[in-house]
Amino acid sequence: MNDIYELFIRTEREQELYEKAKQLADRFRKRAHLYDEKAAFPFENFEELKKAKFLSLTIPKKYGGQEISLYEFLLVQETIAQGDAATALSLGWHLGIIMNIAQERKWKESVFSQVCKEIIQYQYVINSAQSEKATGSPARGGKPETTAKKRNGNWMINGRKTYTSMAPALDYFIVSATIMETGEVADFLIPRLTKGIKIEETWDTLGMRGTRSDDLILEDVEVPEEALVEMKSQKKKGNPQGWLLHIPACYIGIAIAARNEAIHFAQTYQPNSLSHPIKELPEVRRKIAEIDIELMTARHFMYSVAEKWDQYPDKHLHMGPELAAVKYVATNTAVKIVDQAMRIVGGQSLFTSSPLQRFYRDVRAGLHNPPADDITLSLLAQRAFSRE
Repeated sequence: MNDIYELFIRTEREQELYEKAKQLADRFRKRAHLYDEKAAFPFENFEELKKAKFLSLTIPKKYGGQEISLYEFLLVQETIAQGDAATALSLGWHLGIIMNIAQERKWKESVFSQVCKEIIQYQYVINSAQSEKATGSPARGGKPETTAKKRNGNWMINGRKTYTSMAPALDYFIVSATIMETGEVADFLIPRLTKGIKIEETWDTLGMRGTRSDDLILEDVEVPEEALVEMKSQKKKGNPQGWLLHIPACYIGIAIAARNEAIHFAQTYQPNSLSHPIKELPEVRRKIAEIDIELMTARHFMYSVAEKWDQYPDKHLHMGPELAAVKYVATNTAVKIVDQAMRIVGGQSLFTSSPLQRFYRDVRAGLHNPPADDITLSLLAQRAFSRE
């Protein structure tokens, strides 16, 4: 069913990326239910991603990476998610963070280049640990209760982080903490093997079970002064971050998988009350057509914004509302499409043997990824009524 990619693959490199991602997704699909049932991290999937050199896709070319564009990144994410959404979302955090650091250039060159080299050489995995139970999502502006204090020229860090995706597999954590001496907030790069780091298995969720977004506990974690990689301004809002479009791309991938499952069912299911498969029924055909219209709308919007992000770097500062709107449209559309697909399949879609029940649970997680719908709507309203 590659017809839906005809308009979105523009170059030979994009075709190659898509084909590689599709081959991986086809293999991931066969074991997705196992990771979901056990709520286990997909280590086997990540081993295949490492062998395919996918962990270095967003690393700048000067460090040996492929430095793919945002558009290409979304193409990969959307495709992988059709095989296993939890694997895709996890991969997206790793690739997106590297892309963002490269574009923002806030880290010291020496530190970033070393991390990139380790990812290429050792296939290290990196992610942020920002959320906390008391503060909720970092997008809400809460100050970390995790603390950093200077001692003998080093940093001593204590605290607990929630929603630490890929916790069992990470080699590096980017931890936000409040500096006790000044009250400022900073990010610290902490290797997994640092003494005082512990993972508590708290990930008990209905959707995206394979991300293993467990709690990270830091008890007197001592790191050198250069572990502080970025200061966070509490007054100044951050720049729009195109890399976060990996989130809507993942959920659109789930929607495509649900669409394909519904089409396959309609082509093969023939109750004895009919002389033909249900694909011939007008109501089924109408529902499939509605799914494709919703899918076209969301995908053209997402890829159009990504293309503008790639082509016009000077417009990045003004693209915040569009980036947020893409996530709003894509995730809500994906939820609607999965629901429509389940209506086509009927009661069988609720069987544990059906991937649709997993899609139903996984796709709803997108509503809680940043930015939340209310933040997006507030942002768009603010722009609409702004005099500037």
